[in-house]
Parts: sequence; structure tokens; C-alpha cells
Amino acid sequence: MAVSEPTPTASSPVPAGPLLRLIRDQRVAFVLVGGVNTLVGLGWFLLFHWLVGRYVGYMGTLALAHICAVLCAFVLHRKLVFRVHGQVLLDLARFELVNLGALAVNAVLLPFFVEIVGLQVVVAQIVATAVTIVTTYIGHRAFSFRRAHAHRGQVDGRKPIDAELKVACRTHHHQRQHNHRGKDGAANTNFS
Repeated sequence: MAVSEPTPTASSPVPAGPLLRLIRDQRVAFVLVGGVNTLVGLGWFLLFHWLVGRYVGYMGTLALAHICAVLCAFVLHRKLVFRVHGQVLLDLARFELVNLGALAVNAVLLPFFVEIVGLQVVVAQIVATAVTIVTTYIGHRAFSFRRAHAHRGQVDGRKPIDAELKVACRTHHHQRQHNHRGKDGAANTNFS
């Protein structure tokens, strides 16, 4: 039995990516890829904190980790969650704008949690990351990979299953009408 790809809905303005062959809900796929990238981003943060943190401080560490994490996230979301082609630089610019918004929130929260709340730097970063997940989901879904031609109910220009069913029903209806015509071409109203 072949698995058809789900079509985007009004709440999903971009075509579905290949991860949706396994996971039917684009939001779940986004969260899974985002979760993987969150761990990757935290890994970058830890690596840079360990390698150069004493020279650039935790804010410099955050900036370096952000650059690497955004590039990883862009590739993962573009390839696994959303099926988009072309305009790579525009998509990357939009993706980075959304992530800069998240970085701004993170840049406010991280010193707040470290300096005022008294959390350790790594714990503070984990808490700040949890807060930014929601904003990036909304931004990427609605802005980063949006396409003007991604009309509701279409995936890569193909008609969705419900439209194909409508065509099949119309074809069946026309065949029924044709089968019920008499020899002279007039419609037969006796369907018994």
C-alpha cells in the first residue's frame, strides 16, 4: 500500500518535506528536527564555550554557536521538513531573520538567568533555548520557507488527493450519464 504525502493546509503555507513520509504532521516533524538542531546548537555552544569561552565570554560563545546552529538548522529544515526549491539565499536570509529574533530573546534571557537569577551558564542557555523554540516555529512556518505559489491544498504543483477524487467522481458521473442515454442520444429517465 503506497503512502501518499499529506497536503499542506491553511496553517501550513509551505509544501511538505520527505520526513512526512514517516511522520504525517508537519508540526511534529518540525519539532523533531528542531529538537535535533537544539541539541546540535547546544553542542556548538559547549564546544565554543570550552574552546574560546575564556577569550570571548559567554556572549561571544553564543554568537559563534548561533552561526553554526543556524546553518545546520537551515539545511535540516529545508531538506527534511519543507520541500522548497530555488531562492536558497532568500530562504537563508529569512531563516536568519527569524533566528536573529530568537537570538535577541536569547541575548536578553541568558544574562538575566546568569547575572540575576544566578544559574550556571549552561543551565541558563538550556532555559533560554526552551523559551525561543515557540517563536522560531511560528516564524519558520509562516515566513522562512513561504512560497507565493504554495497554494492551499497543493504539493509541488500537484493536485491534492481530494481534488483527484473530485475529478474521478466527475468522470464516473459523466460515464453514468453516457450509459443511460438511449440510441437517439436522449437521456433515459428510467433508471430501474
